[in-house]
Amino acid sequence: MPVDLRRITRALLSVSDKTGLVELAKALAALGVELVSTGGTRKALAEAGLAVRDIADVTGFPEMMDGRLKTLHPKVHGGLLAIRENPEHEAAMLAHDIPQIDLLVVNLYPFEATLAKGAPFETCVENIDIGGPAMIRAAAKNHDDVAVLVEPADYDGFLAELSANSGAATLATRRRLAQKAYARTAAYDAAISNWLAGALGEATPPWRAIGGHLSEPMRYGENPHQSAGFYLTGEKRFGVATARQAQGKQLSYNNINDTDAAYELVAEFDPARTAAVAIIKHSNPCGVAEGASLAEAYRKALRCDSVSAFGGIVALNRKLDAEAAREIVKIFTEVIIAPEADEEAVSIIAAKKNLRLLLAGGLPDPRAAGLGFRSVAGGFLAQSRDNSVVDDLTLSVVTKRAPTEKELADLKFAFRVAKHVKSNAIVYARDLATVGVGAGQMSRVDSSRTAAFKAEEAAREAGVRESFAVGSVVASDAFFPFPDGLLAAASAGATAVIQPGGSVNDKDVIAAADEAGLAMVLTGVRHFRH
Repeated sequence: MPVDLRRITRALLSVSDKTGLVELAKALAALGVELVSTGGTRKALAEAGLAVRDIADVTGFPEMMDGRLKTLHPKVHGGLLAIRENPEHEAAMLAHDIPQIDLLVVNLYPFEATLAKGAPFETCVENIDIGGPAMIRAAAKNHDDVAVLVEPADYDGFLAELSANSGAATLATRRRLAQKAYARTAAYDAAISNWLAGALGEATPPWRAIGGHLSEPMRYGENPHQSAGFYLTGEKRFGVATARQAQGKQLSYNNINDTDAAYELVAEFDPARTAAVAIIKHSNPCGVAEGASLAEAYRKALRCDSVSAFGGIVALNRKLDAEAAREIVKIFTEVIIAPEADEEAVSIIAAKKNLRLLLAGGLPDPRAAGLGFRSVAGGFLAQSRDNSVVDDLTLSVVTKRAPTEKELADLKFAFRVAKHVKSNAIVYARDLATVGVGAGQMSRVDSSRTAAFKAEEAAREAGVRESFAVGSVVASDAFFPFPDGLLAAASAGATAVIQPGGSVNDKDVIAAADEAGLAMVLTGVRHFRH
């Protein structure tokens, strides 16, 4: 049976991140723990006046090959793996002069940080730790007898336990630390393997690993009976993961999911060209618009569906200013996310204490490559990010009438939005603003009708007799399989259409567009989002 309390008599410390190192080592030394260390860690401890034994004195083998070889030695791994009170193991340790190691303190070479900086291939390779993961796994396997610390965040709690137990660690703590240790090496190896797969151009490697570090536990998941946590993968992409929460209560699972959808959408609009605002509800846009200012864009976006916008998420592609902040706080909003905010805007938002304000530090690049994952029973799906941008596409006019310059601008706007609407997706737009959005319907014609209904409702709320769909353009995320969806848009008052094309019935759809006097362009690119 495992022993509950194991006294720490010898510790091996070898860390890349030296945060809290000296304080930890001093506390261990005060408890009578012998310190053994390597390279830069040993130097830092010695400079702090601590008595520390060089690992080379233990192994009888010098550090070599630019530090690649220093801890991969039987006297290190034997000290970590030996089962205490096992006669055979004890005899082997005695025969080969292997000192037992009761505590391992290791954090790994900063591979993920090196990769995030865009370092050259060779530099990334040199930041792949070998000895560290090997020692961590050895100590974690033998957690009945050995404790392992893999990040500075655990130092204080561990020291408190040692102080409370006369220098001993409990079995429960050793097992908890072992679980974290294996998860850390797994996430580390996942980052390396995914990087190599990308470097080799392997879209579907035989094994695919996912790893992440807990950012925060959620109160619950999509529903109160579901548990959840927010994990960071280390990908360098501006958004919720990089955001500083300037104010407001804790984000929920649904808040994070919706905010990510909102920010990815608004990033489609270049802030150097235009101000843009996206309002999201349940991962779907209920209003998106461009404007000369954020305030103007917000008012235009809100007009599309002010009912759904209540309790929604607002994403902006520029620094939040006071004028926009005053507009946004007029109705109940769950989250605002922007690259940054000025002081006056922050003070205005502060009056709404529950309103979360997230400052992401930048916009995600809609053209950047990346991976997305979705769980299924017994596995998961992995796919490359949809990084197709309408500005990069060749648009083909297939109708007798070509779109006007104004229609073309609205068509491109609408297709940007349709990319982020759940399929089947139909988006009506006019004057660089959505006027009706149909999302997630089982048939495309139903999405067309839903979007037209929304446009009528928005006009009625604004006190306008004619539907906002009249004079609009319409975007479809995928081809029209039959003319009915397109004709529904024409009946609503749309004058031009943008869609991928590719249906076996394209000729019939084009003929129907010509008969209705519509201009239509094809993109050749589909944007399903399920």
